[in-house]
Amino acid sequence: MSVLIVGSIAIDDIRTPAAHYPDLLGGSASYAALSASYFAPVSLVGIVGTDFPQRYLDLFRSRKIDLNGLEIANGKTFRWAGEYEADMNKRQTLHVELNVFETFRPRLPSGYESIPIVLLGNISPELQAHVLSQTHRPRFVVADTMDLWIMTTRQELLELLPRVDLLVLNDSEARQFTEEDNLIRAGRAVLALGPRYVAIKKGEHGCILLSQDRFFSCGAYPLETVQDPTGAGDTFAGGLAGYLSGQNKAEVTFDDLKRAVVHGSLMASFCVEAFSVQRMVGLSEKEISQRYDSFVAMSHF
Repeated sequence: MSVLIVGSIAIDDIRTPAAHYPDLLGGSASYAALSASYFAPVSLVGIVGTDFPQRYLDLFRSRKIDLNGLEIANGKTFRWAGEYEADMNKRQTLHVELNVFETFRPRLPSGYESIPIVLLGNISPELQAHVLSQTHRPRFVVADTMDLWIMTTRQELLELLPRVDLLVLNDSEARQFTEEDNLIRAGRAVLALGPRYVAIKKGEHGCILLSQDRFFSCGAYPLETVQDPTGAGDTFAGGLAGYLSGQNKAEVTFDDLKRAVVHGSLMASFCVEAFSVQRMVGLSEKEISQRYDSFVAMSHF
């Protein structure tokens, strides 16, 4: 069973106290699609400019990602530059160039509309709703969001939530969106707005998953070294959606989501071990299964 992933595709310039890497593959759809591809076939919808490097198209194809929904428009690809402090939780955006992404209007190719699992990557809720309007009764819809959309397009986000099965956001965004300091209360407040489930990411402290009557807390896989956390959240969402798609179930249960959250968290732990998507290239099924077994062992008591 395939997963449909819609989001941004970018060229990133990333600085840390230890290194500087220009012209890296970035964007919510890039990270999510590569992560999901380890569990299920992926159909990608996004836009790039004519300057988008061929090596990154080849990378997508090497993971058998369907690019029929990728638009190559006249102009430059979306570019983002950021700098991290020694504390990787602190990041400054240096500049943003939307370029062709500024006029992005996703169009689903024939056949994409019936893909059962949909991941609406971190783009505006208006575009997320536009994508959903082109689908035909997807089995499960995951939507990712961020502080920018909460601040600037709150009403559009509120209108989207009843159409979504799972909303993904981080802890500061959950508090900002609901004006609740306690994450459990924040999660309950999000659920009252329409989605069946909410996953609140807590960075190096893991994630919590809530429904109306159930709760799950997932720790983060412990790492001694973090190189680049830029795409961790998108990788989490992609791994989660890809895992659900790979299970090929007629109905997604809370227990399915628990395992999906764990797999998303593990994929994010791989992502941050190198810059950009470098760790996601050539990752083996054995590495994933070994990390999963290790995580289960350390979580069991």
